[in-house]
Amino acid sequence: MSRSNFGDIRVFVEVARRGGFRAAAEHLGQAPASVSEAVQRFEDRLGVRLFERSTRSVALTPIGEQFYARSLPAIAELEGAIRDLDDQKDKVTGTLRLSAPYSAGPFFLDNLVARFAAAYPAVDVEVIYDDQKVDLLTSGIDAAIRSNTLLDPDTHATAVGPELSMSIVASRDYLAARDVPEHPRDILHHDTICYAFGAGKHNAPWEFVGSDGPFTMRPKPRLVANDMRSLLHYARNGLGLAYVYAEIAAPYIANDGLVTVLGEHLSSLPRYSLNYRSKRHMTRRLRAFVQMAKEGKETR
Repeated sequence: MSRSNFGDIRVFVEVARRGGFRAAAEHLGQAPASVSEAVQRFEDRLGVRLFERSTRSVALTPIGEQFYARSLPAIAELEGAIRDLDDQKDKVTGTLRLSAPYSAGPFFLDNLVARFAAAYPAVDVEVIYDDQKVDLLTSGIDAAIRSNTLLDPDTHATAVGPELSMSIVASRDYLAARDVPEHPRDILHHDTICYAFGAGKHNAPWEFVGSDGPFTMRPKPRLVANDMRSLLHYARNGLGLAYVYAEIAAPYIANDGLVTVLGEHLSSLPRYSLNYRSKRHMTRRLRAFVQMAKEGKETR
């Protein structure tokens, strides 16, 4: 591939990734007209139209979408390799960008990040708390801490943090007005308060263990939220049964009159996973963080 071809492919990818010539030009430090000319030149060389253009928008053609899907991983790998050439130095430097659900912070991640930052003072760390699934290819995130249900199958994963004990809680007033559930199937006759991943499109299943092994249920919720503190607030106000992390629920059980039910039927959830794209071109800072997360202590 000639140098000009590679440059034009990179321009094409940036226009597609950022949705327009002006945004791509700002990222590349070029004039919008130069970016537009590079794309036109590349289309002329290939003999195909990659974008449909109007005065208001730019959109990939079907063949442009196919080419973008094939070329983006290669460009991302090359950009990563170039961006992280400083890893050839002895020091672990740069910026480590992590994405994690809100619950991971108090469980283990805040302590892990603090240890890492102390062990590697030349590394800046950005932690973005967000429960939605992350595209590690396009987001600029180095690693995502997620539950197994939100892992990208084309990436690597390392188990981190503790096992997650669960509780089903309700207020005394709510249980006084209802039959206390004695079996998981009884929750189908109760109001339930459910945790939702990200924008609320998927509710977390309630996981149990029975005589035939583990099983899950997805009760029809009365209330849904993507923050367990909200679930506990609703439960305290007598609005139903909430399925939450036992560690988060413990202070409310001790001080606010919440009651646990079905404890003997509950199973622990798997540990979180530290999810990252590839061991190829892995930066030294990410490698150091993965190693520390696996060992649970500071390493160099």
